[in-house]
Amino acid sequence: MSGLIAPSDYSQEPPRHPDLVINAKEPFNAEPHRSALVSSYVTPVNFFYKRNHGPIPIVDDIDKYNVSVNGLIQTPRKLFMKDIWKLPKYTVTATLQCAGNRRTAMSRTRNVKGVGWDIAALGNAVWSGAKLADVLELIGIPKYSHITPSGGRHVEFVSIDKCKEENGGPYKASIPLSQATNPEADVLLAYEMNEETLNRDHGYPLRGIVPGVIGARSVKWLVSINIIAEECQGFFMQRDYKMFPPWVDWDNIDWSMRRPQMDFPVQCAICSLEDVSTVKPGKVSIKGYALTGGGRGIERVDVSIDGGKTWMEALKYQKHGIPYIPEGESSDKWAWVLFEAEADIQKSTEIAAKAVDTAGNVQPENVQVIWNLRGILNTSWHRVNVVIAHSNL
Repeated sequence: MSGLIAPSDYSQEPPRHPDLVINAKEPFNAEPHRSALVSSYVTPVNFFYKRNHGPIPIVDDIDKYNVSVNGLIQTPRKLFMKDIWKLPKYTVTATLQCAGNRRTAMSRTRNVKGVGWDIAALGNAVWSGAKLADVLELIGIPKYSHITPSGGRHVEFVSIDKCKEENGGPYKASIPLSQATNPEADVLLAYEMNEETLNRDHGYPLRGIVPGVIGARSVKWLVSINIIAEECQGFFMQRDYKMFPPWVDWDNIDWSMRRPQMDFPVQCAICSLEDVSTVKPGKVSIKGYALTGGGRGIERVDVSIDGGKTWMEALKYQKHGIPYIPEGESSDKWAWVLFEAEADIQKSTEIAAKAVDTAGNVQPENVQVIWNLRGILNTSWHRVNVVIAHSNL
């Protein structure tokens, strides 16, 4: 026994903050209101989005809890928390974003399949734990390895979580061994979030954190780590979270034609205004977040108050008092950037925002060109409408 239990029903769910927007009750999937999202650079645990596929696991004995490391290695081993705590502790500030963030807006073009997320299926947290590169070195895989002597090229994370998509089997995902063994990739086996012990919703007692890629690869409630020759063959790697073109539908889809999605494209969204907001004529504050995948920085965020005809550049920041420099040493390369602009708005209009990363990647103008049947990676310009409220006095 691993000391970790996967309940068969939802009778032992943890408490959640009452202000969360619930998108599904069983399994529990929820996000904060968009305005709360940009109130702080580090997202409070209670307002960090909750993405689940089944009942929340329970630790019945932390001393017995262990992660088995198996596969294409010479000596399989069980790692207990005391073994992981002995390794150097690293802290990484990283944003996790569900691949389905902004799915609701994509579904307005054509129906898509999946949880109906608004723009807040993401959060930025301070994660602490052991680097996966150190853990793998502990079992005999050197840093910067691309392949083990037995032919292992991928590292698979397996959860105790039981999913209907896996016919009751565990949630699992994998990353390349070259990424797992690279200390600069900052892949963690995390046991703390925002300087506190992980809570149950976010993977207690141990989870993977894979910065710069979609949240689906940061597996929670770990019970095993497997060194495998090919990428994980689980449902969420092979039959979900793949980016298909707009002409593919459920009648002609061929899952084998596309690779599992890893890095998240450049993205931004306005959080200080709703899809439709009524404001008084005058100065309007426009605040939001921007982020991109692969550890790249945000070069700029452009804001338009006339539906995209003209643009101005927004102010970008991470930590107050420290200038944000894209890919600079003082900046958190795996974390979002918050932005702010102020505009004098005298008539009803559409406000749009788009981000550009340091590789020159820019958000597409329209959602139609990136529509896909699973509703993932909606990175089109974010648009909101403001309606001017005229006084009757």
